[in-house]
Amino acid sequence: MSASLTIDAIGDADVEPVVALWQRCGLTRPWNDPYADIALARRRENSTVLVGRDDGAIVATVMVGHDGHRGWVYYVAVDPDGRKRGFGRVIMTAAEDWLRTAGIAKLQLLVRRENAQANAFYQSLGFEESTSVMFQKWLDGREQPR
Repeated sequence: MSASLTIDAIGDADVEPVVALWQRCGLTRPWNDPYADIALARRRENSTVLVGRDDGAIVATVMVGHDGHRGWVYYVAVDPDGRKRGFGRVIMTAAEDWLRTAGIAKLQLLVRRENAQANAFYQSLGFEESTSVMFQKWLDGREQPR
């Protein structure tokens, strides 16, 4: 099925519905403040949050940014009531186009190993599992969540 969405950068009035969508999709975690993540993405030229609208309603999102070399996506969400309509592919294409416009040639993303559905989705889009190992360290002194 071919999906058609209107894609825009997030606006002030979109923040609450976007966070609500992320919560419905199970994307938020207690150690990440989605409001702070949105604010950070919006105040930099190398990142944004894109929203996909179907008849005016926000049904898909992606946070996209780059470090000048690699692009990254986060908070890829499709409203649970709108799944299997191609919205995930459309919002990911929008993220890829945003990165291409910025001159970025490589896109990376992180998926929890136990999220089989997301892993299968990204593989269907041509993503391959990386051979790299990711390390992390909290710089604000908090304990690493398990």
